[in-house]
Amino acid sequence: MIPALSPFLVEPIVRATLEEDLGRAGDVTAQACIDAGARLQVVFATRQAGVLSGLDCARIAMTLLDPEIRFEVTAADGDRVDPGAILARVAGNARAILSAERTALNLLGRMSGVATLTRRYADAVATTKARIVDTRKTTPGLRRVEKYAVRCGGGLNHRFGLDDAILIKDNHIAACGGIAEALGRAKAAAGHMLKIEIEVDSLAQLEEALPHRPDIIMLDNFALDDLRRAVAMASGQVTLEASGGVNLDTVRAIAETGVDIISVGALTHSASVLDIGLDAA
Repeated sequence: MIPALSPFLVEPIVRATLEEDLGRAGDVTAQACIDAGARLQVVFATRQAGVLSGLDCARIAMTLLDPEIRFEVTAADGDRVDPGAILARVAGNARAILSAERTALNLLGRMSGVATLTRRYADAVATTKARIVDTRKTTPGLRRVEKYAVRCGGGLNHRFGLDDAILIKDNHIAACGGIAEALGRAKAAAGHMLKIEIEVDSLAQLEEALPHRPDIIMLDNFALDDLRRAVAMASGQVTLEASGGVNLDTVRAIAETGVDIISVGALTHSASVLDIGLDAA
């Protein structure tokens, strides 16, 4: 079971998405065509295989428009699902269900697409010690739910934002005058709970960074032979993260070099939406 996100974190996202769809006058189609008291029963069903994520978003979308809607889940986030699988059964006010339909499907399909792609990457590195992690290349406004979807697919989360870890990249190094200076300043500023990571783009930079003992070193766009050399050089002193040039064709070979973490921006910036429909029951 994947620990669910608190409704306190999810509801603002769902509410904003509903507000975008309902606009200034609400669902004029439902208001024109459907009696105010009409009832409807529907099911959420998959139309392709994948990994599920986002059921709470779908439920909240429905119940924000009518708290009396009955939303009965028949699957769980993180489940692998086949085409035709029933994910949830919904019954209640017809206008509310149809007005919330697109918001519910957009979030459920998007999150399930992220979870599905993440699962493919996680499966590709199975039996190695490497773990798949996401990046901050997320859809604006959806980061917390997209990173939750990564966890549903078997991945781990990198930092959520600029405030929860120090990550020194090439431009930071250039701006403050070098690796040693950057790491010295970071260590002086960081509290005991704040981890420090630095990005390097060569074995020479790795050699320069190692004596300063950052918590993590990101190996940016290293060739496979250089990744193997980096693992030997680090000899377990720090966590090594491989980044750049990662896709489903390359990720297994990268994992087999012995790195600890592989960060993949594609998990969130290139995932296809999982096809899920809302059908009358």
